[in-house]
Amino acid sequence: MKIFFIFLIAIFLNAQDTKQTIKSSVQVIQKAKQIQDDKSTANEILLQLEHIEIELKNNIWITRYNNYLTYRSIEKELEKIQKNAKKYSRWKGSKYKELSYQLYNKIKIKENELELISEYKDSPVGKLIKPTPISKVPKITNPIVIIEALSYIRQLKLNLQNYQNIKLELNTLLDKINLKHDLLKELYKLTKDKKIKSKLENLKKELKDFSMVVEIVSTTNSVYEKKINQIIQELNDSISAEIQRTAKIAIIIFVLAIILFGVKLGLKKYINDDDRHYKTNKIINFLFIIIVVFILLFSYIQNVSYLVTILGFASAGIAIALKDWFMSIFGWMSIMTGGYINPGDRVKVTRNGIEVVGDVLDITLLKIAIREDTTLTSYTTNRRTGRVFFIPNNYVFTDMISNYTFDGLRTVWDVVDINITFDSNHKKAVALAKEVANKQAKPYTDLARKRLQKLRKKYVLRNSNPDPRVFAFAESYGITISTWFHTNSHATLGLRSTMGMEILDAFKTADDIHIAYPTQTLHIQNSKITAQDLDKISGENGLFDFKN
Repeated sequence: MKIFFIFLIAIFLNAQDTKQTIKSSVQVIQKAKQIQDDKSTANEILLQLEHIEIELKNNIWITRYNNYLTYRSIEKELEKIQKNAKKYSRWKGSKYKELSYQLYNKIKIKENELELISEYKDSPVGKLIKPTPISKVPKITNPIVIIEALSYIRQLKLNLQNYQNIKLELNTLLDKINLKHDLLKELYKLTKDKKIKSKLENLKKELKDFSMVVEIVSTTNSVYEKKINQIIQELNDSISAEIQRTAKIAIIIFVLAIILFGVKLGLKKYINDDDRHYKTNKIINFLFIIIVVFILLFSYIQNVSYLVTILGFASAGIAIALKDWFMSIFGWMSIMTGGYINPGDRVKVTRNGIEVVGDVLDITLLKIAIREDTTLTSYTTNRRTGRVFFIPNNYVFTDMISNYTFDGLRTVWDVVDINITFDSNHKKAVALAKEVANKQAKPYTDLARKRLQKLRKKYVLRNSNPDPRVFAFAESYGITISTWFHTNSHATLGLRSTMGMEILDAFKTADDIHIAYPTQTLHIQNSKITAQDLDKISGENGLFDFKN
């Protein structure tokens, strides 16, 4: 019986141990699961922090804030160096003098560094949070200033919108910093890492600084917006008042114009003499213009004493300095309405013996801009090219301007002259030159034929045949074979070069055609001068033909 009780007690104790073991195991499992959950949560927080860091990496406000921290760091370092320099300067010995000298040099370096980033002295983000200063408000005194005022209002609204965008950016940044702070705080609770605690402390200071910046920007934005709205309202009222005044002046001028029209009808009815009617009509027109001018002057010139000065300067300027200016304006009107010259045209301008061939770049109110190109003129006359010439528009009245591409023309006649001797077969030379010209100039001949057919519908063209032409002329030193052909107006030298060389090659292949150049024939009769003596006179090249 005793043994049985002992057995029961053993079984009971064993059951208690088993229950305690199971409970401990459950606790261990739960603790391990909690650690695993904490680790998973920490990883998720780290991923979120990494994403936030990527967003803030290139943020301009964070960059400027780092400059602010750099300024503070250099400032503290400078204070420390200044303190040490002051201390060592009192100590005796060459060692401390040298050390003091080095420290003073460092002070200058640090002061220069602070000067470079001095805008961060009083603000964590520098001067970027300052709104654009409001410039001087235009005073509306005439209708022209209304355009300036409207542009000014648009600029004010743009400045306000830009500053509101700054406020929005800072608020968004502050939200991200708050989120980063909360995540770091949560991560520290899970890991108890000292590095995270240090980051958290730095982030608290950053959060505090940006909270202050956002508060400053919000207050400034409120005041800035009210000031701009006030200025805009005042300008709108001034614009409305000026429009009303301008409308009154326009009505007065319109009434005067109606009166003028009525007076002219009456004069036409009662004055039969054409000369008297013409003169009277001119006088009335002049008086009307004078009255309108004085109405405008007295309406918009605040100080009437300026009137005499303005009229004096105007008359002197028109009489002395503005003659060519007005002539250029009239020239521009003639060019624009007549269509004689357009941008892109190939033109030739002759002035005081100077010739310029090039393309029209631009036609302004006063001048024509021409870019000089490589042409026969630049090859034979100027010996340089690529310059831009500015031709006053009044030259269309006083000088000659040739247009190579007028009304859609794209080709011009060009010529290649080659001299052959008198004993050469000139008919064969003409045929060879024409054959080469027909072959090389065919694309430009066809193009010229199409353009000339269109021009015949608008202009009188007596001879519109664009086929190449070859002429033979008896000159001093031989027969000149003159080959005329159509070529590109903008690239004459290329075809001219090709044409000349091919014609020359064709002449060289013919036995009965000889190229001529300036020579002299000396006839010697009953003279003791021999051919050997003449060779000595003429030289090795033989400048004379010897005939005895």
